[in-house]
Amino acid sequence: MTPVSNEKHLWVSWDDYHRSVEKLALMVYESGWKFDQVLCLARGGLRPGDIMSRIFDVPLGILSTSSYRAEAGTVQGELDIAKYITITKGTLSGKVLLVDDLVDSGVTLEKVQQHLREHYPAVTEVKSAVIWCKACSVVRPDFYLQYLETNPWIHQPFEEYDGLRPHQLAAWIKKG
Repeated sequence: MTPVSNEKHLWVSWDDYHRSVEKLALMVYESGWKFDQVLCLARGGLRPGDIMSRIFDVPLGILSTSSYRAEAGTVQGELDIAKYITITKGTLSGKVLLVDDLVDSGVTLEKVQQHLREHYPAVTEVKSAVIWCKACSVVRPDFYLQYLETNPWIHQPFEEYDGLRPHQLAAWIKKG
């Protein structure tokens, strides 16, 4: 059972998570903006990016970024951006939908957009899409489903795997 959310914590179930990604995809569709590729920011943008790529039937690119490493992923550190983008069809070019799960400080979104401008001249336009946009962000994504005025910590359903290790799987599965 998903705990009750409050102004400091937003608890998200798997069903809520998937509906949110679908609603975000609908928002992008209804905007009328057409794009050639989806670029997701791993890890948080992997699931939304995959779903968007499937719904819009466009290639999926993956760019790994990381800033939350300390304190079991709860403290933001320096941003690392991978040197290469993985994409199965050609290279990143044209109009790109940049997808992540959320924008917190906005630093990742801002720096990745700068990275794309500097290293991918074939990209002609970038628009960003996230499920959650926190008020403390220095940038606003082009598309976001929820604006979070109180900047809560978002507890996403897949975080239950963060503390799970292979030797614990049998007991975890048995427990249900």
